[in-house]
Amino acid sequence: MVDRNLRTVVPVFSACAILTLFLSCQAAMAQFSAAAAQLKISGAVSTPLTLIAADLKSMPRTTLHVTNPHENKTETYEGVLLEELLRKAGAPMGDQLRGKRMTTYVIAEAEDGYKVVFALAELDSGITNSEILVADTVDGAPIDAKRGPFRLVVPHDKRPARWVRMLKSITISAPQ
Repeated sequence: MVDRNLRTVVPVFSACAILTLFLSCQAAMAQFSAAAAQLKISGAVSTPLTLIAADLKSMPRTTLHVTNPHENKTETYEGVLLEELLRKAGAPMGDQLRGKRMTTYVIAEAEDGYKVVFALAELDSGITNSEILVADTVDGAPIDAKRGPFRLVVPHDKRPARWVRMLKSITISAPQ
């Protein structure tokens, strides 16, 4: 009887141990993936940037409480304003943004190839009250691999079509 119970318990225990190890490895890989992820800012800037999660954590942070229309719930995103990242890269902002430069545009691209566009003027707080955020946390936790590790949050758009999950690059294009 003991031998029979032992033959049942050992495989169940082994399966539990393997499952626990698998889940631990998955969590570690997700954390490594988020830490290794990069956000590139390039194009018509004086200082192209390649940023990692730690870089964003060391910059001025903004918290936004927004309703996520896809999931119809209120979420709290934290990250760095896109305007701040563009300033750091040397995109024309403030008094530099006039005349021909008013046609400068920004393309945000996701890992899956999804792209959206903004006029650079939409991102300048001297022109409009924009709070477009490059978020790295939602509700106090890192953004999951399905939506992150970086997500562009555009809270004042009526539709969330320009919310970019898995954000990988921001490219600034200026008129010739």
